[in-house]
Amino acid sequence: MPVEIVDVHTLYQGWSKLSLASVRMEKGRTVERLIEDHGRAVCVLPYDPERRVAMLVRQFRAPVFLTIPGDNLLEAPAGLTDGEPPETAAAREAIEETGLRLRVLDCVATLWTMPGISTEQMDLFLARYAEADRVASGGGHPSETEDITVIEMSLPELAAMADDGRIEDMKTFALIQTLRLREPRLFHPP
Repeated sequence: MPVEIVDVHTLYQGWSKLSLASVRMEKGRTVERLIEDHGRAVCVLPYDPERRVAMLVRQFRAPVFLTIPGDNLLEAPAGLTDGEPPETAAAREAIEETGLRLRVLDCVATLWTMPGISTEQMDLFLARYAEADRVASGGGHPSETEDITVIEMSLPELAAMADDGRIEDMKTFALIQTLRLREPRLFHPP
């Protein structure tokens, strides 16, 4: 007997949708599973290979703060696609959050972020930039009340932070490590 979704009941509908699914498993027993759905997401790590730096953001995240009061994650720019193609959404998020106009995005992977509870798939990108690509101040879209701080950091420092556990955001960690594998020379002094 194959697995079958027997029923899905919406518990909450707002920015995100929370549902309770009744699932008949292979051996016939029925279990309930919570499912969170807010749409597809993107994340991009902009980096300047000439200066050996990357552009990141620091912002308030309520779930993180609830768990560790006072902690604000250092992250690569990210957000929802809002129905746009992933490359378009990643470029939009980069300009909104960091003020960078990114021209070419290199798709790293499309991953499930939390498959035990969420339908979210996230497209991860790396993107080169130069100082001239900083066309705005960033900080987030005014309507989203994100209160974002833009931070440009050296790639060797980011590697050290990834190595000693100070990069706490999984998508950012994955992108830093991917860039290290693809461009190891950028993480060492010139």
